[in-house]
Amino acid sequence: MHGGDRPRAFQLNWALISLSFGGAIGLMFLMLGCALPVYDKYWPLFLLFFYILAPIPYCISRRIVDDTDSASNACKELALFLTTGIVVSAFGLPIIFARADVIAWGACALVLTGNVVIFATILGFFLVFGTNDDFSWQQW
Repeated sequence: MHGGDRPRAFQLNWALISLSFGGAIGLMFLMLGCALPVYDKYWPLFLLFFYILAPIPYCISRRIVDDTDSASNACKELALFLTTGIVVSAFGLPIIFARADVIAWGACALVLTGNVVIFATILGFFLVFGTNDDFSWQQW
């Protein structure tokens, strides 16, 4: 590793540690909303599907779309629309559960806090590793 590469490698390591810590904290809030003896309902675990589905449209559009075109692209906009729908649905589902008395409002608050942390972590991943430099998630 060259002397000039060290700061970039340190930044990437710090970013990976921060993102994994954020993901763990978000999942902890989700599990607390499910498993605390006061709440004891596991319906909010359906949000794990939303966490998995949220980045998929954007990843597919990044593979298909050439970013050199500065004009608006229908594929990219459709991917952002679908991602937004998934994220909004992930925030709406616990609220609907709480209004229907399926889960308690305290559990809903914990789950919504977990949603904020998890989606911020997903956004952070794409901001850190979404560039087209030598080390990129697109190599996967």
